Amino acid sequence: MAHEWLDDACFYEIYPQSFCDSNSDGIGDLRGIIRKLDYILDVGCNAIWLNPVFDSPFVDAGYDVRDYYRIAPRYGTNEDMKRLFREAHRRDMHVLLDLVPGHTSADCKWFKESSKAEKNEYTDRYIWTDNIWSEPANKVKNITGYVRGGTERNGAAAVNFFSAQPALNYGFARTDEPWQQSVDDKGPRATREALKDIMRFWLDMGCDGFRVDMAMSLVKNDDDQSATIKLWQDFRDFLDREYPEAVMVSEWGEPDKSLAGGFHMDFLLHFGPSNYLDLFRVDNPYFSRDGKGDAAVFFEKYMRNKHLADKGDGLICIPSGNHDMVRLAHKLDMEEMKIVFAFLLSMPGVPFIYYGDEIGMNYLEGIKSVEGGYERTGSRSPMQWNHSTNAGFSTAPPEELYIMLDPSENRPNVEDELKEEDSLLSTVMELTRIRAEHPSLHNRSNFRLLHCEKNSYPLVYERSCDKEGSIVVVLNPSDKTVEMDFSLPENCKTIYTHGGSLKRGNGIIEVPGASANFILI
Repeated sequence: MAHEWLDDACFYEIYPQSFCDSNSDGIGDLRGIIRKLDYILDVGCNAIWLNPVFDSPFVDAGYDVRDYYRIAPRYGTNEDMKRLFREAHRRDMHVLLDLVPGHTSADCKWFKESSKAEKNEYTDRYIWTDNIWSEPANKVKNITGYVRGGTERNGAAAVNFFSAQPALNYGFARTDEPWQQSVDDKGPRATREALKDIMRFWLDMGCDGFRVDMAMSLVKNDDDQSATIKLWQDFRDFLDREYPEAVMVSEWGEPDKSLAGGFHMDFLLHFGPSNYLDLFRVDNPYFSRDGKGDAAVFFEKYMRNKHLADKGDGLICIPSGNHDMVRLAHKLDMEEMKIVFAFLLSMPGVPFIYYGDEIGMNYLEGIKSVEGGYERTGSRSPMQWNHSTNAGFSTAPPEELYIMLDPSENRPNVEDELKEEDSLLSTVMELTRIRAEHPSLHNRSNFRLLHCEKNSYPLVYERSCDKEGSIVVVLNPSDKTVEMDFSLPENCKTIYTHGGSLKRGNGIIEVPGASANFILI
């Protein structure tokens, strides 16, 4: 399997604007990321997902692409991107770029040409109604509105998200109106081929694959998403022929569909049917020590999805967070997050750590929106490296920072946590090391859920493989000691413990409150 590197991958998501500023303009950049590659490797991550770095007017933080073939000047140059690929590969690391296939910026050359009255090669690159005055008769899922007026062309252009993000045309699975093209029409097929050319460009430069934004949304009027699945199967066939080592990771949230479409991995997301939020981001999350959470519905859906993923030789991922959701620290404290990472780094699939989650960065509630972030802006603040100017992120004047720094006096930083043996960062580094050293904890090793009852603790599961045998993971995020009927052999060995060791005897285990234990059998 040419993309087998994914089997041992642990990803680190970087929001480039906020990670490390190398030229004192208040905005993170590619050279800053290169400076920090060794840190990322020390955390235990050997792969990187970069949020969009393409040229953009930044109405939506780069998810409004103006030019897919050019790095945004504020991040550097195409040569800087090439150097980042090279430096990552020199460290046996891989890099995924964030591909935005569903829409562009309204400033994109493609859209400007498509907006002209005379027909050209871009006329059907976007979804246009046939008359500026008429409203579409039926609301179309994944079309959030229309750009009307200001163009030579008589028609309104569909948008996917913000009004400055016109939707690219991949066709309609069901055509209800004359202006809606089928997936096999010339325009949608040309859009598909244009995206393949973009992928070729960056893969030839050294990119290792793509995280695909809103992968489920491309074909419109696709009620069962079968046409969208077929579309992505075409992309997978193209990659298998020309770039067999390239990896595709989907923002979809339904692994049964994304993996059928040919993606190698799917995220469980804060939207969709996964119940991911129950674990970390509701009023009573399962990983809070108040012991009022419930993980049963999450695991019911997880086991169903995992079965489908295993059948399709795919992977699913439970991320620590991402740029679109509040941070872990919004609902959980440092001690609770240690047990969160014991969970994230012992589950199957590929771990993803959002920058700053490994040190417990805060969610900044109520700060002003920056570049379309709105409430998401509070999860995109600058990385906190040390106690120097601007927490080591940038030497620009504070008022010129892309997003304000966390103003808290006790804000965490990398330098302090590296010095503390029991810090969250040190815990994460220990857990990634243990995962790497034990084949039973690797991404594709077996998983068996042993105990997860409704409104109950502890959570117990088994990871196993032929090379090593079994590791039983026992997690009790609640602050109360709990007992359960469970036998462990006499010769078992604890390879990780936090918060206190298990007590066992007479077929019962006593699990301390706020604890995590990994037992090698």
